[in-house]
Amino acid sequence: MKMRWVAIALAVIVAVSILFLFIYRREHYEGTLRITTTTSLYATGILDKLAEEFKQRHPNVSIQFIAVGSGEALRRAAQGDAEIVLSHAPNLEKQYLDDGTLKPGKIFAYNYFIIVGPGDDPAGIAGMDPVNAMAAIYAAGENGKAVFVSRADNSGTYARELVLWSLAGVNPLGKSWYLELGADMAQTLMVANEKEAYTLSDISTYLKFSSRLGELKSLVDKGDMLINVYSVYVVNPAKIIGVNEGLAETFVEFILSEEGQKIIDSYGITEFGKPLFKAAKGDLTGELKNAWENLAKFG
Repeated sequence: MKMRWVAIALAVIVAVSILFLFIYRREHYEGTLRITTTTSLYATGILDKLAEEFKQRHPNVSIQFIAVGSGEALRRAAQGDAEIVLSHAPNLEKQYLDDGTLKPGKIFAYNYFIIVGPGDDPAGIAGMDPVNAMAAIYAAGENGKAVFVSRADNSGTYARELVLWSLAGVNPLGKSWYLELGADMAQTLMVANEKEAYTLSDISTYLKFSSRLGELKSLVDKGDMLINVYSVYVVNPAKIIGVNEGLAETFVEFILSEEGQKIIDSYGITEFGKPLFKAAKGDLTGELKNAWENLAKFG
């Protein structure tokens, strides 16, 4: 009799264990993962590469990337359209961290913004500090010698452009030489090339499309204000109903893992001779975190 009850107890324990394992696997390794992301990550193809490697381990997961500007990516997350946000606009991200929409995030990659323009460089900005370069472009525009094409789309790139204009002490909005597109980075670069104009771009998208950009050259690529920090955030399920937190955390763990970081560090080398992004690798020196905090102040 005693052995019978022991057998029943063991059977119950096994059944409950299987049930919990099923629930755990369903929560963490199955389902649809919605990720709103900045277009610069999506257009370069690096997200497809990361998703491909992730799905080899979790084949029952469907990943949907919603590629928009960082501001729109954050807004959509606040509406409940995503489990994860990938962004490069610290001053915009801080607003959603402060209101509880996002859980504290991690920096997973970085590269740099560049100011590009026509080869003859009518504003004479080549090699300048980025803030001085923006001031020079403004002066050249006012003198009828330069055109600037802006994304004007609430993206991380546009947010950085506005910071640079502000630091230069000028305001180009409404000027005839300042063209506001409301477009993604690839389209903006194409228009800048067509108009022989200046624009601000992330280095990765510029390199990806450089073969189609004629004489559009990278003229300014150094300066603390050009660091481009990419962060990953899980949408807070305590604030937004329906977030698959377990699956989201699993994906975040993957891109922050040694394997995920190696993919980031090597992506683009075969095609361009150098990577399009640099892995954060835990930001061991704190330099990227300090950069994020400094940029977040420009609210």
